[in-house]
Amino acid sequence: MDILYFARIRENIGHATDRISLPEDVTTVGELVDHLRRQGENYQAAFANEALLRTAVNQAYVDFDHPVSDSDEVAFFPPMTGG
Repeated sequence: MDILYFARIRENIGHATDRISLPEDVTTVGELVDHLRRQGENYQAAFANEALLRTAVNQAYVDFDHPVSDSDEVAFFPPMTGG
């Protein structure tokens, strides 16, 4: 799985991408977020407030209950505002 991080999430984590093999017990975006939080303090800070987190799987916006698989590209970013 390819994971992309944008804006403050990228800044907290310290890099823009990760490539991981999805653990068997991770089947949804929400479970992926929980898994990533366990990767260290920088990930905990990046994913501390789910209300400030948006997700896309294969370039389509999804909710936390959306299924994920090893072949997916998952992107995390803060809510956007127009102006």
